[in-house]
Amino acid sequence: MPNPAASRYLAEGPRVAIRPFTPEDGPEFTARARQSKDLHRPWLFPPDSEEGYAGYAAALVEDPARAGFLVCEKDSGAIAGFININNIVRGGFRSGALGYGAFAHAAGRGLMREGLDLVIGHAFGPLGLHRLEINAQPGNTASIALARGAGFRLEGFSPDMIFIDGAWRDHERWALTAEMRRTG
Repeated sequence: MPNPAASRYLAEGPRVAIRPFTPEDGPEFTARARQSKDLHRPWLFPPDSEEGYAGYAAALVEDPARAGFLVCEKDSGAIAGFININNIVRGGFRSGALGYGAFAHAAGRGLMREGLDLVIGHAFGPLGLHRLEINAQPGNTASIALARGAGFRLEGFSPDMIFIDGAWRDHERWALTAEMRRTG
């Protein structure tokens, strides 16, 4: 049976595809967020209620400084995770900051690595960006491994950089440019 979500895919890999957030994704997204709290904490806090999801998804769709992508398993259409490009700046900078999370059922299966590659291609292609950044807390080994595996380079360390879970958290700064991607 053909997957109805396939027509909405922006890019496809062997096992996953990416597509924009929609209001209809709320029930699945929030259920997966609730099931994944142990995996996500203390690193990230995706919306786990319908109300929270509605505002979150609307901002990703409506704000020109943001772009959100759901990473979906091609065989079933199930949402494996999400990757957002935040703080998009155009003009001479053409940059954005990535935020992402896998859902528990998909963690450790390489699906997010494949999805991240698709988002990077979309960012450097149709979105016209030149640079992507990832800010990861030093203890978040899974996030750092994903950044490193996708070819991002470590550019620095910023103490007390982002306010998360009630405190200012240190972050490693990773980056990838379109030229780095082309030269491998």
